[in-house]
Formats: sequence, structure tokens, C-alpha cells
Amino acid sequence: MTIKEAQATVDNWIKTIGIRYYNELTNTAVLMEEVGEMSRLMARIYGEQSFKKKEDELTAKDDLAGEMADVLFVLICLANQTGIDLTEALQKSLDKKTKRDKDRHANNEKLK
Repeated sequence: MTIKEAQATVDNWIKTIGIRYYNELTNTAVLMEEVGEMSRLMARIYGEQSFKKKEDELTAKDDLAGEMADVLFVLICLANQTGIDLTEALQKSLDKKTKRDKDRHANNEKLK
């Protein structure tokens, strides 16, 4: 699925199943909530934080994938609501980063 297709799919889902978009401020708060849930799992899987129960550790990678998908879903909702073409925005961001960072990271001793 392309980003453009994802934006159209989410828009269709919202309009047929979700009834309507939450307002932009509510969706921003929901995005922060979802990022927090993803961050909690990252801290347990890749960081020093311990899982509360052994069973949680067994499903953590699947849960992480779901949380990342939730973040993407809400971000797409916000893009749709604000008229942002994420394909175009991502390309512009990559172009900017390429121009700005083309030598910067290659010369960073910490990355070698």
C-alpha cells in the first residue's frame, strides 16, 4: 500500500465506520497517547525497563507492531484533516535532509 493509498483507505474507513474524524486537537492528543504506548514497549523491549509479567514479554513484538500502526493511523487522520499529502511531505523532508546532511553524518566519528 502506498502512502497515498493509505490516506485514502483511512479516509474511507473514517467516513464509513468511524462516522467522522475527531477534531484536530483531539486527534493530536490521541496521537500523543499512542506514541506513549509505543514508547512504553520500546523501553521494555530495547531499553532497561522490565516487563511486569512474563506473558507481556512474549507478545511484546506483536504489540509493538500494533502500536506503531496505531501511531501511523492517527498521523494519517491528522494529515487528511489538514490537507497534507504525506507522500509529497515525506519527499520534501527527504530532499531537505539529503541536502543538509549529505556530508554531516559521513564525517561524524560517533557513527563509525
